[in-house]
Amino acid sequence: MIVRTLKEILKSDQNVESEHWASRRFLVKKDGMGFSLSETVIYPGTELEIQYKNHFEACYCVEGAGEVEVFEPEPKTYPIRPGTVYALDKHDKHVLRVHERMKLICVFHPALTGREMHDADGSYPLLD
Repeated sequence: MIVRTLKEILKSDQNVESEHWASRRFLVKKDGMGFSLSETVIYPGTELEIQYKNHFEACYCVEGAGEVEVFEPEPKTYPIRPGTVYALDKHDKHVLRVHERMKLICVFHPALTGREMHDADGSYPLLD
Protein backbone atom coordinates (compact mmCIF):
# COMPACT_ATOMS: atom_id res chain seq x y z
CA MET A 1 0.00 0.00 0.00
CA ILE A 2 1.13 3.54 -0.73
CA VAL A 3 0.18 6.28 1.71
CA ARG A 4 1.47 9.83 1.34
CA THR A 5 0.50 13.19 2.76
CA LEU A 6 0.66 16.63 1.20
CA LYS A 7 3.06 17.64 4.01
CA GLU A 8 5.48 14.89 2.89
CA ILE A 9 5.18 15.77 -0.79
CA LEU A 10 5.87 19.47 -0.14
CA LYS A 11 9.24 18.52 1.41
CA SER A 12 10.21 16.15 -1.41
CA ASP A 13 11.44 16.32 -5.00
CA GLN A 14 7.88 15.40 -6.06
CA ASN A 15 6.85 19.02 -5.39
CA VAL A 16 7.56 20.71 -8.73
CA GLU A 17 7.04 24.46 -9.07
CA SER A 18 7.21 27.13 -11.75
CA GLU A 19 6.26 30.80 -11.71
CA HIS A 20 2.74 29.88 -12.89
CA TRP A 21 1.92 26.63 -11.06
CA ALA A 22 2.89 24.13 -8.38
CA SER A 23 2.40 20.40 -8.94
CA ARG A 24 2.37 18.01 -5.99
CA ARG A 25 2.97 14.58 -7.54
CA PHE A 26 1.51 12.01 -5.16
CA LEU A 27 1.86 8.95 -7.40
CA VAL A 28 4.62 8.71 -10.00
CA LYS A 29 6.07 6.16 -12.41
CA LYS A 30 8.30 4.45 -9.81
CA ASP A 31 5.16 3.56 -7.82
CA GLY A 32 4.22 1.10 -10.58
CA MET A 33 0.54 2.03 -10.85
CA GLY A 34 0.61 2.78 -14.60
CA PHE A 35 -0.60 6.35 -14.05
CA SER A 36 0.43 9.35 -11.99
CA LEU A 37 -1.72 11.45 -9.67
CA SER A 38 -1.03 15.09 -8.89
CA GLU A 39 -2.57 18.06 -7.14
CA THR A 40 -1.79 21.12 -9.24
CA VAL A 41 -2.33 24.72 -8.16
CA ILE A 42 -2.33 27.29 -10.95
CA TYR A 43 -2.10 30.98 -10.16
CA PRO A 44 -4.56 33.68 -11.33
CA GLY A 45 -3.75 35.36 -14.63
CA THR A 46 -1.89 32.32 -15.94
CA GLU A 47 -2.41 31.32 -19.55
CA LEU A 48 -0.71 28.08 -20.56
CA GLU A 49 -0.57 26.72 -24.11
CA ILE A 50 -0.16 22.97 -23.74
CA GLN A 51 -0.20 19.85 -25.88
CA TYR A 52 0.70 16.59 -24.19
CA LYS A 53 1.99 14.63 -27.18
CA ASN A 54 3.31 11.76 -25.04
CA HIS A 55 0.64 11.53 -22.34
CA PHE A 56 -3.09 11.47 -21.77
CA GLU A 57 -4.34 13.75 -18.98
CA ALA A 58 -7.58 14.11 -17.06
CA CYS A 59 -8.11 17.01 -14.65
CA TYR A 60 -10.79 17.45 -11.99
CA CYS A 61 -11.26 20.99 -10.69
CA VAL A 62 -11.75 21.24 -6.92
CA GLU A 63 -11.15 24.98 -6.49
CA GLY A 64 -11.04 28.18 -8.52
CA ALA A 65 -12.21 29.23 -11.96
CA GLY A 66 -10.92 29.41 -15.49
CA GLU A 67 -11.41 28.02 -18.95
CA VAL A 68 -9.84 25.60 -21.37
CA GLU A 69 -9.85 26.29 -25.11
CA VAL A 70 -9.32 23.56 -27.70
CA PHE A 71 -8.67 24.13 -31.40
CA GLU A 72 -9.72 20.97 -33.23
CA PRO A 73 -11.92 19.86 -34.78
CA GLU A 74 -13.07 23.48 -34.30
CA PRO A 75 -12.17 26.11 -31.68
CA LYS A 76 -14.25 25.81 -28.52
CA THR A 77 -13.89 27.19 -24.99
CA TYR A 78 -15.16 25.37 -21.89
CA PRO A 79 -15.61 27.00 -18.47
CA ILE A 80 -13.78 25.20 -15.67
CA ARG A 81 -15.19 25.44 -12.13
CA PRO A 82 -15.22 23.14 -9.09
CA GLY A 83 -16.91 19.88 -10.02
CA THR A 84 -15.74 20.01 -13.67
CA VAL A 85 -13.52 17.36 -15.24
CA TYR A 86 -11.78 17.69 -18.58
CA ALA A 87 -9.88 14.90 -20.31
CA LEU A 88 -7.40 15.37 -23.14
CA ASP A 89 -8.18 12.10 -24.90
CA LYS A 90 -6.74 13.06 -28.30
CA HIS A 91 -3.48 14.71 -27.19
CA ASP A 92 -5.46 17.93 -27.64
CA LYS A 93 -3.60 21.19 -28.10
CA HIS A 94 -5.24 23.55 -25.63
CA VAL A 95 -4.93 26.80 -23.72
CA LEU A 96 -5.72 26.85 -20.02
CA ARG A 97 -6.64 30.29 -18.68
CA VAL A 98 -6.93 30.78 -14.93
CA HIS A 99 -9.17 33.56 -13.59
CA GLU A 100 -9.15 32.54 -9.90
CA ARG A 101 -6.50 30.43 -8.18
CA MET A 102 -7.28 26.97 -9.46
CA LYS A 103 -6.64 23.59 -7.86
CA LEU A 104 -6.83 20.54 -10.11
CA ILE A 105 -6.46 16.84 -9.37
CA CYS A 106 -4.64 15.46 -12.42
CA VAL A 107 -4.08 11.94 -13.71
CA PHE A 108 -1.48 11.19 -16.40
CA HIS A 109 -0.94 8.07 -18.48
CA PRO A 110 1.74 6.97 -18.93
CA ALA A 111 2.82 7.95 -15.46
CA LEU A 112 5.05 10.96 -14.88
CA THR A 113 8.40 10.40 -13.20
CA GLY A 114 7.70 13.37 -10.96
CA ARG A 115 10.29 15.84 -12.30
CA GLU A 116 8.86 16.79 -15.71
CA MET A 117 8.58 20.41 -16.78
CA HIS A 118 6.82 21.65 -19.93
CA ASP A 119 9.09 21.83 -22.96
CA ALA A 120 8.94 24.48 -25.71
CA ASP A 121 5.75 23.08 -27.29
CA GLY A 122 3.95 22.67 -23.95
CA SER A 123 4.52 18.91 -23.76
CA TYR A 124 6.10 16.68 -21.14
CA PRO A 125 8.88 14.46 -22.44
CA LEU A 126 8.83 10.72 -21.76
CA LEU A 127 11.38 10.27 -18.98
CA ASP A 128 12.70 7.12 -17.31
